[in-house]
Amino acid sequence: MLQIQRNPTRSVRIGTVTIGAEHPIAVQSMTATQTQDIDATVAQVQALHEAGADVVRIAVDSTKDADAIAEIRKQTKANLSIDLQENYRLAELVAPHVEKIRYNPGHLYHHERTKPWQEKVAYIVGVAADNDCAIRIGVNCGSVDPAKADKYSADDSISPMIESAVEHCEHLDSLGFTRYCVSLKDSDPRKVIEVNTRFAEARPDVPLHLGVTEAGLPPDGVIKTRIAFEQLISRGIGDTIRVSLTVPNDRKPEEIAAGRDILADIRAGRVRSVVDYGLETLNIISCPSCSRVENEAFVELAQDVKQMTRYAAEHAITIAVMGCRVNGPGETDDADLGLWCGPNFVNLKRGEESLGQYPYDAILPRLKEELDQLIAQKQNV
Repeated sequence: MLQIQRNPTRSVRIGTVTIGAEHPIAVQSMTATQTQDIDATVAQVQALHEAGADVVRIAVDSTKDADAIAEIRKQTKANLSIDLQENYRLAELVAPHVEKIRYNPGHLYHHERTKPWQEKVAYIVGVAADNDCAIRIGVNCGSVDPAKADKYSADDSISPMIESAVEHCEHLDSLGFTRYCVSLKDSDPRKVIEVNTRFAEARPDVPLHLGVTEAGLPPDGVIKTRIAFEQLISRGIGDTIRVSLTVPNDRKPEEIAAGRDILADIRAGRVRSVVDYGLETLNIISCPSCSRVENEAFVELAQDVKQMTRYAAEHAITIAVMGCRVNGPGETDDADLGLWCGPNFVNLKRGEESLGQYPYDAILPRLKEELDQLIAQKQNV
């Protein structure tokens, strides 16, 4: 049994669950249904809750979504976390019905653009305090605060994430609100290890939610997540986790099972080094299906991309398959080739360059053309 000295993080209550150094590591997941489909969302919340999810997150992007949350709350006892998207003012509509509010510092710029982010955060904090809610400050690699990203070189994606997270922590502290945790996520497990290690050194008191964003399809997505979790949790870093997998709706409880299996292996001392996993091969990253997905064909497309690209398995190339317009455009920028999916078309990118839109039934041949060109260029270097 591995003896782990946890980072001295404070206790933060999320409904019936408390996270922090004095409590077991909590396991979370997120619904993939359309939030306004109340029956389907309740069914998935219950399936995740029964699978052992300590907290279930639901995305809210409109007043109709917020109205649905009120009814969903009546039909489940699960601890609910709301993922605020671009309209931070939806917080007041959902807070009476949930246990936690998650906001992304990079998304605060999309609504009421002239208002300082500090005022927006103060509003969210006030709503959370009035409604007995915890807060998660969720920093993502592909949607980091633009003011922070502009301060660093394009090769340094870690520093702007840490600076943004630390700044928001300090602001919440100044408002007298300490019932919060932080997440810093990337699709590269090595970057997840680095960014969370550095943040934990800067703010060892703040509970951390761990995750590898866009980990992809199982089993690869589980392996990528395991790499980060093994290294961080074995060092005492991490208070709550999520395994983010691209799976159909009826398989979402697999995220909970995978998370609990990883925690059990770490406790038993079954931890490998990052080098042992061998990451320098074809890397398919894809986001977990969630309520932001506008076409459920996205999940099948991600599976087809994985199958079609097997011939390139030995090449160190990253292909990103994103399911929505919220995270898709930004979070494909660092991939060699990126797809982000709309309702009727798939947007193809090469790095930050847009290569056009293609119907779902035409994107795979076009992707293969670009992949073959990329392989040929790398071989000729």
